[in-house]
Amino acid sequence: MSATRAGMFVGLILGVAAAAGGLQGFFIALVLGVLGFVVGRVLDGELDVNQFVGRGRDK
Repeated sequence: MSATRAGMFVGLILGVAAAAGGLQGFFIALVLGVLGFVVGRVLDGELDVNQFVGRGRDK
């Protein structure tokens, strides 16, 4: 799936969340979308979380 299609899909889902749940539903969907994006990047190996959690540092 291209980035354009993925962005369009996310926009549509966030629009539905805003229409169904108001502003609160929109923000919940937005936070969960960002969380899913980060998890996907980690599983694809494109994001290294060791630099954020403090592991892998030489002391």
